Amino acid sequence: MSSPMSASNFLDALKDEGLTVVQVGDWRTHNRNHKGPWGPVHGVMLHHTVTKGTARTVEICRDGYPGLPGPLCHGVIAKDGRVHLVGYGRANHAGLGDDDVLRAVIAERRLPADNESNTDGNRHFYGFECENLGDGKDPWPDVQLEAIEKAAAAVCRHHGWNAPSVIGHLEWQPGKIDPRGFSMAGMRNRIHERLK
Repeated sequence: MSSPMSASNFLDALKDEGLTVVQVGDWRTHNRNHKGPWGPVHGVMLHHTVTKGTARTVEICRDGYPGLPGPLCHGVIAKDGRVHLVGYGRANHAGLGDDDVLRAVIAERRLPADNESNTDGNRHFYGFECENLGDGKDPWPDVQLEAIEKAAAAVCRHHGWNAPSVIGHLEWQPGKIDPRGFSMAGMRNRIHERLK
């Protein structure tokens, strides 16, 4: 069981991993904590944004949209590899997912198929939205993939987690396809190598 790190520790962890971080407005206190608890935290969840253009992507992820208020993640990983911090605390990124998947993440074992939506993921996961259209055609630049690897590894390193603590939205919630365009198994391999 892990308590979320402080906003300052989160920022430091990302920078210590070699990332370029952009702090957006009042990100340290911008959250959905009034809707429920954040923590204990058990892992990192990766998403794609279905957007184009970094400025607009960051704006949407910070502010949300009708029916889904922001922040929609903690950090937005742009095509150029920069991580834009848009919120800290409970964020609207994971939604309801599978309790069996959560137990597997906690135990750091092979993930079962996600076949139900009965558990609040916003409480338990750090979330990174990655700028991509998610159509399977929009490229993932090497610098962006490296930043995704570093961001997830930074959080894992702080908490003493291993690569199995990093999942994609598609592994958490039935019907989701993100992140599309790279494999989560491959990304976990990269994170594993970085954490050695």
